[in-house]
Amino acid sequence: MSSKQKILMVCLGNICRSPLAEALLRTKVDPNKIEVDSAGLDSYHLGEPPCLSSIQIAAANGLDISGLRARAFEVADFDKFDKIYIMDHLNKELIEKKARNVKDMEKVTLILNEIFPDEDIEVPDSYQKGQSAAQLVYEMLDKATTAIAKKIQN
Repeated sequence: MSSKQKILMVCLGNICRSPLAEALLRTKVDPNKIEVDSAGLDSYHLGEPPCLSSIQIAAANGLDISGLRARAFEVADFDKFDKIYIMDHLNKELIEKKARNVKDMEKVTLILNEIFPDEDIEVPDSYQKGQSAAQLVYEMLDKATTAIAKKIQN
């Protein structure tokens, strides 16, 4: 196994929540030790940049996510990544269908369980719901990625 820890953020389309989570975690970890990526469980937005509200909320907080492009989650991601953070219960249901075994699913966790252990709270889908929804998602993911960064660097 590579010495670099690899973390994947996953949401439905890979244009709202997971790109924000990817960018947030990247700012909080050493890129020489930790690789962060994101993917989506559907193929509606392949190759597209993040949605405008996510780009704007990221920019308002000093992050540029405009260069990210949506990609699909692949079964091979179970092998490539050490930890897979998902945003909601639908993501869990969809990723379970792709899992080959229990070992694959042991890598998967709802991201907010990092700040609300075992409560299975979802990050709401902010797609086409405006700036206030994007701001709420940003704040949730900022707290969760801070917790993840502390955990993996200890």
